[in-house]
Amino acid sequence: MNLSPSPEYRSSLFQNPPLISSVNLPPNHKTRKRRQSIRTRAVREWQDYEEAVKEKDLARALRFLKSLDNPQIQKQSSSSSSGIPYLDVDNDLGFKRTEKDLEVLDACLNADDMKLVATTYRFLQERGLLSNFGKCRNIVLEGLRDVTPTVLKSSTGLEASKLSPKKWGLSGSSAAVLVAFLGGVSFLLYKEIDVRPNLTAILGLALLDSIFLGGSCLAQISSYWPPYKRRILVHEAGHLLTAYLMGCPIRGVILDPIVAMQMGIQGQAGTQFWDEKLEQELGEGRLSTAAFDRYCMVLFAGIAAEALVYGEAEGGENDENLFRSISVLLQPPLSVAQMSNQARWSVLQSYNLLKWHKRAHRAAVKALENGSSLSVVIRNIEEAMVSST
Repeated sequence: MNLSPSPEYRSSLFQNPPLISSVNLPPNHKTRKRRQSIRTRAVREWQDYEEAVKEKDLARALRFLKSLDNPQIQKQSSSSSSGIPYLDVDNDLGFKRTEKDLEVLDACLNADDMKLVATTYRFLQERGLLSNFGKCRNIVLEGLRDVTPTVLKSSTGLEASKLSPKKWGLSGSSAAVLVAFLGGVSFLLYKEIDVRPNLTAILGLALLDSIFLGGSCLAQISSYWPPYKRRILVHEAGHLLTAYLMGCPIRGVILDPIVAMQMGIQGQAGTQFWDEKLEQELGEGRLSTAAFDRYCMVLFAGIAAEALVYGEAEGGENDENLFRSISVLLQPPLSVAQMSNQARWSVLQSYNLLKWHKRAHRAAVKALENGSSLSVVIRNIEEAMVSST
């Protein structure tokens, strides 16, 4: 039997070849070249982004992230029109997009425009990277607004005095340093070594440091002592986590007292956060209870964190001073009794909030202890929040 097609049929095969629905053909040279060009351009653009983050140029870094199209749209467009395979950033460029996007937070530190910082947080939240940012914005614990020392103790197990900042040298680690210093001076005097001229000079420098530098030099020296440094980390992590959960954009955490002084935070480390609602209301000459409560909770969160971890607070004197300064701006201003009650109420709320999110607080402390950047700290907080649910 002759199975070969007739001449007429052979001709039709070549003139009208049958459609092939799926054949895996290797990309031609032109496609490979275009793909390499896209990859090279992408690498160069991400390098520019990293340089913007390094230079703390928030506007440029955020502008680049906003210029990126929706990955799904890119994928559909590439596969349907150009025939060029979609560029998978994670695989093709060797990094995780999530981590790279979060790095824009590291550029917030030198930003003068806090609205731009807030825009950055909103942008990342819309991308699903800051799912817990502002999670507790509208949460205010039910209970009496009148928080007496007795109520505070029954809720935390701590006396009100344990939740108040201490003067340096009167308690805790600073008291141990003072005792050691006085003991050393006594020993030298016992050995008939006259240290009075040197002691006078040291006390004079300490006085000048306290008056003109807000105690920055003494804080810098104390920060090299591990227990004191650890307490600072616990304190600042309390501010950072509470601000994050309350939806207040964080510009940065400054742990070096000298750098803090240069940025206007005298005598200690500091966490710089911003409450847009609070600033807007103050600009209009009013202040709602919700905005004031949120601000106070973040402000007293450092004290609450120390009390939660150590059973008492040592730092936070500057936090109390800030609280008093804004309390007198209210109309009418808070009385001394009202300020004391508001402070106790705020400490109690922050204490409970941090207690509920202990794992996230520990993650923030550990990240700060390792010298991690803000983006890494926040990523660790998010991971801890997910693992605790």
